[in-house]
Amino acid sequence: MSTYYAKGSPTTSLSDDELKAAMHEIFEKLGDRKAVLALPPDFTRFYSKAGYLTDVTAEFYGDSLIDVMPALGTHKPMSDEQLDIMFPNTPKEKVRPHDWRNDVVTVGEVPAEYCSSVTGGIWDKAWPAQMNKMVRDGGHDLVLSIGQVVPHEVIGMANYNKNIFVGTGGVKGINESHFIGAAYGMERMMGRADTPLRRILNYAQDNFCKEIPIVYVLTVVGPGEDGKLAVRGIFAGDDTDCFEQACELALQANFTLVEKPFKKVVVYLDPEEFHSTWLGNKAVYRTRMALEDDAELIILGPEVQMFGEDEEIDRLIRKYGYRTTPEVMKMVEENEELRNNLSAAAHLIHGSSENRFKITYCPGHLSKEEIESVGFSYGDIEAMTKRYNAVGSSTGWKTDSEGEPYYYIDNPALGLWAHRDRFE
Repeated sequence: MSTYYAKGSPTTSLSDDELKAAMHEIFEKLGDRKAVLALPPDFTRFYSKAGYLTDVTAEFYGDSLIDVMPALGTHKPMSDEQLDIMFPNTPKEKVRPHDWRNDVVTVGEVPAEYCSSVTGGIWDKAWPAQMNKMVRDGGHDLVLSIGQVVPHEVIGMANYNKNIFVGTGGVKGINESHFIGAAYGMERMMGRADTPLRRILNYAQDNFCKEIPIVYVLTVVGPGEDGKLAVRGIFAGDDTDCFEQACELALQANFTLVEKPFKKVVVYLDPEEFHSTWLGNKAVYRTRMALEDDAELIILGPEVQMFGEDEEIDRLIRKYGYRTTPEVMKMVEENEELRNNLSAAAHLIHGSSENRFKITYCPGHLSKEEIESVGFSYGDIEAMTKRYNAVGSSTGWKTDSEGEPYYYIDNPALGLWAHRDRFE
């Protein structure tokens, strides 16, 4: 097992040419390959540079890159427009959609006793390690998993083998993994590389993937000095070492420890990236550890038009709403449809303020009645955007049209904010 490439620092800013050179060096170390499968993220990770790295892969391998499968997880398949934007130089005929409900195989089960041990008894069942059939049975001599390491609400730090077992995973594996993370507690995991769920996925990789030639390419992307994004590092390998190095850098590039809890935070959801509260609630979990009690979180979502990316999950969110953890756990006990859709139940916990602070959602395409029915307060998108007139500016302190200070976040997917009292 090897780390093939590792370069980065909090002040590094890698150009496209440097990223291309890094990829070529990685490919040369891997040697000749005839049947390559690329697993980049979908459009929700547009800023990861994974799209560009996939294009570099397509150019380098040519006809030997036979399949490209965006790791959708539970998200909708990418549209032609999104494919054109994210993968402009990757042939569309090579792109395969991932169907998380039907097109998966269970490669093994992590034992119940192991799951119970690492979760402190929170999950005492075996966990099914699932992936798209093409990953295991596609006959590839290289499975190249490409993505970004960044703080994450379900597993602590995103990507690495999560891209396999969740990004190309199936209903049971995704549902249970999300619920394990939610039940264990976001604030015990976010920003940490070593978490109970990560240990479960590592067990699955070590024991069930020995015959699959997976190599990970991981980027770290953070704010640059000019207000634009900068690629701070790129790491590649087939073991945990490359992931742990990327996590260490991501914590420096994407984590902001605030001296004083925020009283008011305004988060902007890019209209090209965020169309649902399923995705948009990153505004909630990435800021919750920085918000003081009775604070207000205002979410500007001009293109938010649904709750769930999947019709069934959308229905469940509308029916049960974003409630406190004890309420959701009780609803899971009492309702079979939630027990059968544990990722939805987990999402209800993730999107809750636990009645500790106020969440004002300002969607472009959901009504006041819809927003309030799931437990949020409603704000008019035009009026709130006019008052909190920071859209288009960089993350940081601003003053609204009435002279009130607030903290503005331009893209919640790229960071994690916490007060030291809530991040130990």
